[in-house]
Amino acid sequence: MKQNIKKKTIRRLKILEGQIRGLQHMVEKEEYCVNILQQSSAAKQALSSIEDLILENHLSTHVISQINSGKEAKSTKEILEIYKLSKKK
Repeated sequence: MKQNIKKKTIRRLKILEGQIRGLQHMVEKEEYCVNILQQSSAAKQALSSIEDLILENHLSTHVISQINSGKEAKSTKEILEIYKLSKKK
C-alpha cells in the first residue's frame, strides 16, 4: 500500500471509529432521532471516503502491476465487481 494513502486511510478510520462510538452513545442516551440519522449519514460519507482511498491505492498499484504482467482480464473483472457493489448502495 502506498504510504501516503495508508496514512490517510488509518487517520480516517480512527475518525470513523469515533463517529461510530458517538452514534452508540447517542442511541444509549436516546437522543433525538434526526440527530442520530445526521450523524449516521456523516459516518457513511466517511466510510465512502475510505473506500475511495483504498480503490485509488488498488488502481495505482495492483491494477498497474496486473496489467504489466499480462493479467488484464483479472483487473477488469475485479474493477467490474467493485463497480457493481457500489451500485447496490
